[in-house]
Amino acid sequence: MITATNALMQIDVAVAPPVEVSARRRCIPIVGGVVTGAFTGEVLAGGADWQQIGADGTLEIEARYVLALAEGRVEVESRGLRAGPADVLARLARGEAVDPALYYFRTAIRFKTAAAALDRLNRVLAVSHGQRLANTVRLTVYEVT
Repeated sequence: MITATNALMQIDVAVAPPVEVSARRRCIPIVGGVVTGAFTGEVLAGGADWQQIGADGTLEIEARYVLALAEGRVEVESRGLRAGPADVLARLARGEAVDPALYYFRTAIRFKTAAAALDRLNRVLAVSHGQRLANTVRLTVYEVT
C-alpha cells in the first residue's frame, strides 16, 4: 500500500518575477527561502522553476534548487502540475491571494545529497501540495511510504 502521510518539511521558496522565454515557456528564478518541519534550513538562491504553459493555463513545472539544511546540502528536483479553472489561474497569474483548495498544485520530488546524516533522503520519493503566494511558492512535502 502506498501512503504519503509522513510530513517531511515545508519549503517556502522565494521567487523573482518570471523571465518570459516564449509565449508558452518561462523561467522563475529562485532567490532564497526557508525550510521548516522535520528538517530546517534555507533555500539557496540560484535555482529555477521552468514552466511550460498549456493553452488552458495549466502549468507543467520542472524545478531544481538546493537546500542548506542543518545536516548538509540537498539538491531538490521537483516536477509537477498546477491546474484549475481559468478565472482562478488568471488570479494567480496576477499575483492575487487564492485559496489553494480552488486549484490543483502537486509535485513529485527527489532529493540528492552527499551528507551522511541525510543519506536516507537519496532513497525517498516525496510528493508536495503547493500553494502560490505573491512572491513565494509554499510546498508542504510528504514522504511516500
